[in-house]
Formats: sequence, C-alpha cells, structure tokens
Amino acid sequence: MNYENVLCRRVAQVPPSGIRKFFDIVNEMDDVISLGVGEPDFKTPWSYTDAAIYALRSGRTHYTSNWGLIELRREIARYQAERFGPEYNPENEILVTVGASEGIDLAVRALVEPGDEVLVPDPSYVSYMPCVTFAGGVCVPIPTDMDHGFKLTPEALRAAITPRSKTLILPYPNNPTGGVMTAEDFEAIAAVLRDTNIVVIHDEIYAELTYGGVRHVSFAAIPGMWERTITLNGFSKAFAMTGWRLGYACGPRELMAILCRIHQYTMLCAPIASQCAGVEALRNGFDTDFADVRRMVDAYDRRRRMLVQGFREAGLACHEPLGAFYVFPSVQSTGLNSEEFCERLLYEHRVAAVPGTAFGARGEGHVRCSAAASNAEIMQAIDRVKEFMDTLRA
Repeated sequence: MNYENVLCRRVAQVPPSGIRKFFDIVNEMDDVISLGVGEPDFKTPWSYTDAAIYALRSGRTHYTSNWGLIELRREIARYQAERFGPEYNPENEILVTVGASEGIDLAVRALVEPGDEVLVPDPSYVSYMPCVTFAGGVCVPIPTDMDHGFKLTPEALRAAITPRSKTLILPYPNNPTGGVMTAEDFEAIAAVLRDTNIVVIHDEIYAELTYGGVRHVSFAAIPGMWERTITLNGFSKAFAMTGWRLGYACGPRELMAILCRIHQYTMLCAPIASQCAGVEALRNGFDTDFADVRRMVDAYDRRRRMLVQGFREAGLACHEPLGAFYVFPSVQSTGLNSEEFCERLLYEHRVAAVPGTAFGARGEGHVRCSAAASNAEIMQAIDRVKEFMDTLRA
C-alpha cells in the first residue's frame, strides 16, 4: 500500500506540534524542570469534582442535548454577561463543546471555504494554522512584535486584508506571548473591520488570567462587533480543568446553528460529568467571588514576575506578559536561534522550554516558558538559565 497516494495531502503536510516534540524528549530524561507545560499545575477544586461524582452516582450517565445541559448554558450566559458584558440567549446562542479546542475547529469549519483566507496574529497558539489547513483555508499570519506588546495593530491588520479574507482569529490574552488587548486596542481593530464581512473568532480561554490591574475585554462587547463575533472560552485554564475537556462557543444564532450541526455529527455532546462540574464551577464561582480562580491567578502573577525578573537578570530581554501564564523572553542576544537555545538549555542544563517557532515564524528569537510550575521549580530553573547564559558568555 502506497499511503502517500491515499492520505489527504493538506493534512499529511501539516507538521507535528513543536510543543509535543520537546515534551517527548523531556519524558525520556531525568532531573528536568519543565517550563513547557501549558496547563495549570493546580488540581481541580474539590467542589467541582464532587459535583461530577454526585452526578455519576445519581445516574446522570447519558447523552445531553447537542447544545449541552441547559443549566450549564444558563450559567455561561450569566457568566459572560456579568464578567465581560456580551449577552447571549442560552437556548440557541451558546454551544457546549469538548474543550475550547473543539470550538476552534467548529468555528473554522463553519466559516471557511477552500481558498478562503484566515487572518491570525503571529505568534499565536499552535492549533490555529492546522485547523485552517484541515478546512482547506489559507492561514495568513499577521506580524506582531515585542516592541508593541505583541498586540495586533490596525495598520498590520489593514495591510493583511484581501478580497479573500474571511475570518480573523483574535487570540487574546495571547499564548505564547502573554500579550493583551485593551478596549481602545479593540476599537481600533473594529474600525478596520466595520466595512468588511470578516467574521471574528475571539479565543478568550485566558480571559480570567490577567495581571497588573488589567481587565479582560471581550471583542463581542465592542459596539457593532457582537453580530460578527464567535466567542470561544472554556474551563481548562482558569478553573484548572484541562482533563475534563469542557469549553463553549457563543455567538449569533445563525452562526451557532451551523457550529452545532457539525458538532452533532462529530462529538454529539460534551461529557455529562464534565458539564455538571462546569455548572458547579460557575455557580460556586459567583457565590464566592471566584475565590478559587483568584487564588490561582495570584500564584501565576507571582510566578510570572519571578520569571521576567530572572530572565532579565540573566541578560535576556523580556516583555512583561499581562495575560495568560507564559513568559516569552528574547534569546536573540545569544546568537542562537530558538530551537538551538531550547535544545542546549534542555540537554546541558535540564530545563525545558518551547521554541518560539512552534507558534509561528515571528516566534523566532524567542522561547516560551510557562509559569504553571511551583515557585521552587521556577527559582531552580532561573538559576540553571543563568548558568547557561554564563557558559555562552565565557
């Protein structure tokens, strides 16, 4: 069998994840401090887990509606309105998904025809480009840089738009850079989009993870943008529920009906136990002013400041991330490219980071380090980075 003749070429040509490559190496090594993991190191709060266990013991083990449990959708609608502003009808404008990652895939497939262009700030999360490619679309990276806080600028957006531009993905707060966009920033982007038919996919999975007094802004809350925006979010990052695979998509009912149609033929529904845990997370969150979330965010805040200070003391330029839980220092001063730096840091000093090129061409010259590690691990990792930098200067 010649598999090259039977496999879909556009799928087969998508390279493996640059993140997973380093994870695989780390798994075969001892005494490695990993700053590459993109998930909370906290356990899911017990009350959420207890709600799922109670649901299972009560016999809630069946399919839900394709849209998801109505009680969860009502909680999501309340959460979105009270935390960020946009209002959605839980009946037909909110779809519960298997993680926010499924939401990305659904939104892209619902919007993109073969040859359509999808605009994506570069660097950004690794899954956007493959999802666009799988749908037959063309991913158009829009350059961002450290000097501008890795924000998408209206000038760069305007320069990237062509007659084939169909969709803009807004990944803010941003993975891997920690960049955030303010209401003023988004209003400038909205001004560029108003005379177009471009639909926005706002991935706000890190919406709760902002620092330094910065508050997350939902693009759907910008005047005139609700009707052209699909908002994606989930429980993985802020609620420490990565393994539960629970997310959601919100938007105008005309768009959400198509996302649900794809979802019902592929996933059917998100796991009911996870949905019950999600209900408890949101209800408990409002009752306690999201104390569990704030406790974790405070820890990430301390850690990201430790990392930024440590990298700067080591002699590396480092943008201060105001969102997510990543730090994205520049390694250009070392004379090594991103992959060389990460490989030598791993093999010679047992610290794992992710090359910036895993997140797009504009990630070259940077590495991503996660603040989702303990204080002790971060301090030890910083010491090892400083030792590595000393060897490079020797």
